[in-house]
Amino acid sequence: MCTIETIRAAVERVGSAALNEPAVVEHLHPLFSRVLKRDARTNEIYLANHSLGRPLDASSQDVQEAMDLWYADMDGAWGPWLDERDAYRARIARLIGRADPKAVVPKSSAAQGLRAVLNALPSECPRVVATGGEFDSIDFVLRAYAHRGKARVSYVPCGQNARFDADEIVKRIEPGTELVVVSRVIFSTGQLLGGIERVIVRAHQIGARVLVDAYHSAGVLPESMDDLGCDAMIGGNYKYTRGMAGACWLALADSMLGPAGVPEPDGPASVDTGWFAKAEPFAYRRSDLPEYAAGGDAWLEATPPILTYYQARAGLELTLALGVDRLRAYTLGQLAFLREALHDRGVPTRLIDGSPEAHGNYLLIPADDGPDATARLKQAGVNSDARPSPAGSPWFVRLCPDLLNTQDQLLEAAERVAGVLSASRAG
Repeated sequence: MCTIETIRAAVERVGSAALNEPAVVEHLHPLFSRVLKRDARTNEIYLANHSLGRPLDASSQDVQEAMDLWYADMDGAWGPWLDERDAYRARIARLIGRADPKAVVPKSSAAQGLRAVLNALPSECPRVVATGGEFDSIDFVLRAYAHRGKARVSYVPCGQNARFDADEIVKRIEPGTELVVVSRVIFSTGQLLGGIERVIVRAHQIGARVLVDAYHSAGVLPESMDDLGCDAMIGGNYKYTRGMAGACWLALADSMLGPAGVPEPDGPASVDTGWFAKAEPFAYRRSDLPEYAAGGDAWLEATPPILTYYQARAGLELTLALGVDRLRAYTLGQLAFLREALHDRGVPTRLIDGSPEAHGNYLLIPADDGPDATARLKQAGVNSDARPSPAGSPWFVRLCPDLLNTQDQLLEAAERVAGVLSASRAG
């Protein structure tokens, strides 16, 4: 049985009702035997699933499949390799609710997707509005462009409570703005940006485009890019869809796509490009003007990195087979259970925007020194991470359960966290 069939068969045995721990343990945990053996060997409780998702056993088999094609068929491997690229694009399209799979462009990082959009804008120095809470890579790209005079960026800060307000972003979108960059879920706090639809409507009113960073929402929240109406979306499979580093994507709305041929000078056209973006890449014909492929294929680049499509396959298949809505409901239950266990042991957690449903897939514990707190937790056998508040202080330790964390394990994690952080506060 191939890896995809194995995953789908396991999900079918789980049934179509709401996920529950006995069924998850019985039918899905066997798909992760290598990871679970590590847990048993190390006695570590892994709660950094929002940072690096844990792989299925099938992931290594999928990568081996790509290698075996190379060994067996040499250049004949290109046919199935490119078929897998198209399958990857189709899986991402299903994940984010984009009707056109070819509007999904594989990238090695979300930042690469942002650069492609920035470089495609007709202005040599576009005016950009972004929040002060974008992930470091996205923030750094914008600051690098501004430093070189290739963008003018206006940053919208958070409030004192570390919360970002969509209405404050809307106020910054003035005539002349060309691009708005916002996260669906803020990476450092897990806040779901409520009112993002108002941001998109305002941007479109003055002719600006909107790029949404969905790294912490794709695979976490039921998503429809088509319904949302943004012009571009970036994300990847490093975290929630268990696809390892390098398997990322840029998805484009119809507003960013054009017919085959030479693009209009004032329209969006990628210059982060290569021969796979040509209208007829295997004709090897050269013309004075660049003749692009139609639609999303015009945003492809040079010879693609084949292994990324295979490494992301198993995690995407599991997520899609289970359904993001069911995964979301299960995770909210886990978070509520862990939050209560921590509170019972005197460990406070923090909600940025009122309710758990207004946040992504992890909870926050305030800490004065995040790196020290996570190092001490690691010594106690709890794998977590921490990020500074976008308001400047405090740090937030981030804890994210997933399908492999049982309630017994979460209770043990709460004991270990309380032992470390209570001692820290007492000191």
